[in-house]
Amino acid sequence: MTWQGWLQIGLVLALVAAAIKPLGLYMADVFGGERTFLTPVIGPLERGFYRLAGLDPKGEQGWLGYAVGVLLFSFFGVVLLFAILRLQGGLPLNPQGFEGLAPDLAFNTAVSFVTNTNWQSYGGETTMSHLSQTLGLTVQNFVSAASGIAIAVAVSRAFARAGVDRIGNFWVDLTRATLYVLLPIAIVVALVFAALGLPQTLDGSVAATTLEGASQTIALGPMASQEAIKQLGTNGGGFMNVNAAHPFENPNAFSNYLAIFSMLSISAAVVYTFGQIAGSRRQAWALLSAMAVLLVIGIGAIYWAETAGNPIHIAAGLDPALGNMEGKEVRFGQAMTALYAAVTTGLSNGGVNAMHSSLTPLGGLVPLFLIQLGEVLPGGVGSGLYGMVVFAILTVFVAGLMVGRTPEFLGKKIEAREMKLAMLAVLILPLAILGFSAIAAVIPAGLAGPANAGPHGLTEILYAYSSAAGNNGSAFAGLSANSPWYNTTLGLAMLAGRFAYIVPVLAIAGSLARKPKVPASSGTFPTDGPLFVGLLVGIILILGGLQFFPALALGPILEHVLMLAGQTF
Repeated sequence: MTWQGWLQIGLVLALVAAAIKPLGLYMADVFGGERTFLTPVIGPLERGFYRLAGLDPKGEQGWLGYAVGVLLFSFFGVVLLFAILRLQGGLPLNPQGFEGLAPDLAFNTAVSFVTNTNWQSYGGETTMSHLSQTLGLTVQNFVSAASGIAIAVAVSRAFARAGVDRIGNFWVDLTRATLYVLLPIAIVVALVFAALGLPQTLDGSVAATTLEGASQTIALGPMASQEAIKQLGTNGGGFMNVNAAHPFENPNAFSNYLAIFSMLSISAAVVYTFGQIAGSRRQAWALLSAMAVLLVIGIGAIYWAETAGNPIHIAAGLDPALGNMEGKEVRFGQAMTALYAAVTTGLSNGGVNAMHSSLTPLGGLVPLFLIQLGEVLPGGVGSGLYGMVVFAILTVFVAGLMVGRTPEFLGKKIEAREMKLAMLAVLILPLAILGFSAIAAVIPAGLAGPANAGPHGLTEILYAYSSAAGNNGSAFAGLSANSPWYNTTLGLAMLAGRFAYIVPVLAIAGSLARKPKVPASSGTFPTDGPLFVGLLVGIILILGGLQFFPALALGPILEHVLMLAGQTF
């Protein structure tokens, strides 16, 4: 590790920190129905959509109606995207002449993009037409992210209200998240990306002659626009197969900086929006502090592991000065690779600028564990916030047991119903990850996927289901996932990780909105100070450790031990 590397990391994180408050306040105004600087332009368009849909923007829904709206919108999104992918061969904007996708791959991809996972069992430049990329995948990049923001806003309102059974209107929140937040920022970021060298064209390819005189066909397409919303919406699905490691998706240090900033900015700002709506900015900073502590620890662990190098190489007499550069882009080096890897898995982004399978065992352990923690660091746009609220509820419950009082969070008493729903939500991830991984590790269809034997092969399986259930989308590489078994089971894991989590979260919001706000007393456990932050970090780590450590011990931890002994698979 070097001070120059930490300076690069610190600069990105400082820029994100500077954007949190203004962007968070702006989003609070948007979802509060306040006038913003974009209202004169977007307001008429917003009202036009409501008239076309016959929707009263002032009409609100209870938690069940809100949840039904989310589920119906997502169901029809899956159906529409599945149809586009299956019929791709006969649709326009297909300069490469790609055929429609197989049913299992179309199912996997449709579910992946609708759930904001963006797992890709295919190579983008060799599989998807421009119509599929734009009308299919990019549209879902916007609306799946907007759905997550909408749910986070509904949860925020539950803490601001008392004695009511309404938490907002999903259709209004979805519309505003798309029109006022994601779309204008994505336009600006796409233009900057294009200026930095990302292609933005409807041409299918360009012919080139290599230095050796051979002819080469280079894939092109509308990459800058997709890259913008891919990062801003914490989607992560790449236009190219190797994602942001490809020079067309990530040509230089500036595009890499912008990609990481775009990933973090809205997700972190949504937490501040939560504090503004709920009436406690200090609470927002407390949640952000817990997220930052765990994220920086993750960045440091990956950076240390990769600069320390491979013990097998060192034992063989190779110069360890450069550390482990396998699978990394020399354009970015270990510092920016460590930052990108931790951010993309602490979020639910899933984009990569290096191959995670080529990280050292401990370096690869960290991104895997960050996903398994629930992707709340700061998580996907919206989803990270409501995931952290669930952990906060668990934390105040533990604190309540310590002091012998009914736990409270932001003036709301946390009782049996909220605890049952919170536990239901946090059990979804280990059930989906460990359940499917255990089956895949023992049946022929599952064992046909990993490219490696032993602990590394197990890690490939474990990472795939962690990525799917965590709605992350990044891959450990090596796993041949384009098979009926993996396409189907990974798709089911994505559905469980998204919707089996959302429903109890919205039920918690509905329950809290009906409760009165209790004034803080001398016996109230403060949830906006360092003691709460420390306890929250501990609860997140303990839950993650208890649930996943045995599986991790058989995968990356065992691989590290064997590597120290000079063995590899």
